[in-house]
Amino acid sequence: MAASTLSEVARLAGVSLATASRVLNGSSRKPAEDIAERVREAADKLGYVPNAQAQALAKSSSGLIGLIVHDIADPYFSAIARGVQEAARQQNRMVLLASTSGAASDEREAVAAFAARRADSIVIAGSRSVRAEDQQGNAELAAELDRYCRNGGHVGVVGHPIVGASASEGYHVVKVPNEELAAGLAAELVDAHDGPFLIIAGPEGLYTSDDRVRGFQRGLADAGRPPAEVIRTGFNRAGGYDAGLALAERIKSSEERLCIFAVNDVMAIGVTAALRPEGVWIPRDATIAGFDDIETLRDFRPALSTVHLPLEDIGRLAAGDPDTPPVSGVVKLRRSTEAPTAEAPATDAPVKSQA
Repeated sequence: MAASTLSEVARLAGVSLATASRVLNGSSRKPAEDIAERVREAADKLGYVPNAQAQALAKSSSGLIGLIVHDIADPYFSAIARGVQEAARQQNRMVLLASTSGAASDEREAVAAFAARRADSIVIAGSRSVRAEDQQGNAELAAELDRYCRNGGHVGVVGHPIVGASASEGYHVVKVPNEELAAGLAAELVDAHDGPFLIIAGPEGLYTSDDRVRGFQRGLADAGRPPAEVIRTGFNRAGGYDAGLALAERIKSSEERLCIFAVNDVMAIGVTAALRPEGVWIPRDATIAGFDDIETLRDFRPALSTVHLPLEDIGRLAAGDPDTPPVSGVVKLRRSTEAPTAEAPATDAPVKSQA
């Protein structure tokens, strides 16, 4: 059966089309309650379903939030997305999702698509980049966001401002104290580790990675320790895996236990996964820490030392939830950075049975 129209509802209720629209499509101009009730009864009788586009025009609101992340399969982004979804539910809105692999040009296309659909607000999560290859994409993304904000849109960005964006109205940044927290992690690790430190970081020019590297180096310096060597790789699990393969022989041949800081948890997971088949076990042969405290770590062994971030709160803040407190974090030291002891097994490797 064909869907009922607003004109049929108006005719059955004995009111004008404009009056029926004001009642059913959410206009701030409300007719008398007896008239409104007559319109609602007619709509129920006819099985009328309000048109979402018509409601958006009437209310200057679509009830949509656009969410842009680098990789929704990454537990870091999925946790932030969950927070955005919770805030949207409280606001009676729906979330549209775009996963862009971190390319600024793809983020610009997502912003344009959300703007075309009259999204009330847009949330962007993922490290900003000042690498040369991202310069053009950054400029186009900034221009698209400025245009969106001038037309009344609201933007929430996680971590750092969009490079080159000039909008001030309808634009806010959820600041994450990456540098300070990384310094705090280093300060706690030096108390338990006398050997050298090594940082596995993303490509130079990624703000989040660079902040964490800078903070960790500062923490070492404040403790009177020499700076850590830095290895640059992909800012993901695959990058960590590649770095782990490159480090395996070096760890096995060294007399000093290395303490590795991977600038996010998925990189730390990748490093550990690469070392294990090479016969390098954490924390027997080296120690490792990450950053973020993603949910996946609950099932990861050895338990990974990291910096806990309230990722769902970050998503809620970016989506405009006024009741969520500012972002803070806390260092979590776990099995992966413990020194082996004679009383406890040094690794999570299988123990051979004794004949």
